[in-house]
Amino acid sequence: MEKVHEISAGHLTLNKVSEIIRHNYKLRLGDDSRERIVRCRKYLDRKIAESEVPIYGVTTGFGSLCNINIGKDQLSQLQINLMMSHACGCGERVPNEIVKLMILLKIQSLSYGYSGCKLDTVERLIDFFNNDVYPIVYIQGSVGSSGDLVPLAHLCLPLVGLGEVEYQGKRMDAASLLKLKGWQPIRLASKEGLALLNGTQNMAAFCCWSIIQATKLSNWADYIAALSLDAYEGLLEPFNRAVHIVRPHKGQLDTAANITRILAGSEIVNQPKNYVQDPYSFRCIPQVHGAVKDTVRYVQKVTDVEINATTDNPTVCPDDDLIISAGNFHGEPIAMPMDFLAIAMSELANISERRIYKLVSGTRGLPSFLVASPGVNSGFMITQYTAASIVSQSKGLCTPASVDSIPTSQGQEDHVSMGANAGTKLYRVVLNTERVLAIELFNAAQALDFRRPLRTSPILESLVANYRQVVPFIDKDVVMYPYIARSVDFLHSEKMENLNRAL
Repeated sequence: MEKVHEISAGHLTLNKVSEIIRHNYKLRLGDDSRERIVRCRKYLDRKIAESEVPIYGVTTGFGSLCNINIGKDQLSQLQINLMMSHACGCGERVPNEIVKLMILLKIQSLSYGYSGCKLDTVERLIDFFNNDVYPIVYIQGSVGSSGDLVPLAHLCLPLVGLGEVEYQGKRMDAASLLKLKGWQPIRLASKEGLALLNGTQNMAAFCCWSIIQATKLSNWADYIAALSLDAYEGLLEPFNRAVHIVRPHKGQLDTAANITRILAGSEIVNQPKNYVQDPYSFRCIPQVHGAVKDTVRYVQKVTDVEINATTDNPTVCPDDDLIISAGNFHGEPIAMPMDFLAIAMSELANISERRIYKLVSGTRGLPSFLVASPGVNSGFMITQYTAASIVSQSKGLCTPASVDSIPTSQGQEDHVSMGANAGTKLYRVVLNTERVLAIELFNAAQALDFRRPLRTSPILESLVANYRQVVPFIDKDVVMYPYIARSVDFLHSEKMENLNRAL
């Protein structure tokens, strides 16, 4: 049965966003949203007709052109010109899954009835979402205020039959898509182009995608780290609750408890050890993984506010009889958290790479580079090189974008957030972290096999058994990159919620 999500003035959670995208929900406007959109538009039309005072972006130009009044017979053309002139994107394409998030978040923002869009404009965005029409949007171009002007211009150009889209795997011009679907181009009314372009939905979409992935990877990191710990014959004492209750950060407590749960019943962990400490990359898993968990929670909390906000300009407030030009388009509220999340995810990969290094180092009874006959075989030597290269790149990407600002629009827009750059850098760091964790899993499973016949915990034995269906034990040198790719795919295919429930 087709699943439908009703867009309303109610609260949209990040969990719901994930569910809508993952389960391919269709969207429809609720009655309350329809009423709010129509009411706002009628109010705006009335104010334009009655007002002798210029209204920014409605009866004036944009940015530093705000003092130029536009005749009523040119208001529609003003909006079309805005969209065409602002479509200046460069670089690679925004992935379709993030484009779909952009459309969802733009619909949600417009549904509150503070933007002045017509009902048919919002409904056409819903048509795009429900029919998997992906406007071609480019990663580069937004400075993060006035919102995401450039990527949102590319996102919304197809509404009026301009720009390009991808539909059913084919790239085509938007006019051809509209003809194929039997849709008429939207005729924009006053203020609509600005409402469509002047928001934070590009930044917010990258942020939503990154939080969803970061949550999964943070969970995976505990399982993979626990496997590495046991394969390295690490100590369980650093995970004792008594240690963490005296420094009770929630993420630290949660991580210690989770590792203890995952390793319950391991024969290896209960073997007597002749050493009293592990390297920090094992001993400090609760502190580092825990800080990542706390960061993800914080960024999710901020993003939850952002995706339920109206972020275009001016804000149309029928209840207060006001049209206010202000700054809700400024991306700073999520730019800084995205920079923070990039740092956290980079650190998750950083500590993972250090565990990989220990696993291949030929210590604690493990063979050098995790191969039975080192020398003639290099084994897993270069997997650590690859992880190190990826981690180094992520460290470079963690220079905060939000500390930069380059004035635009002849100085009228003299402080910008660079939030879109924060989002695209975060996106790359998240992908890098996934690859490093996959490499650690590749190494940890290999190391575990050298501990046989001892067994790890039932949870991890089940995990490794599933992993071994796609990645074998490496007996002698082989071409390695396909197994790294399969390891990455394994992190996608194994749903963490199912793993927790089954094990």
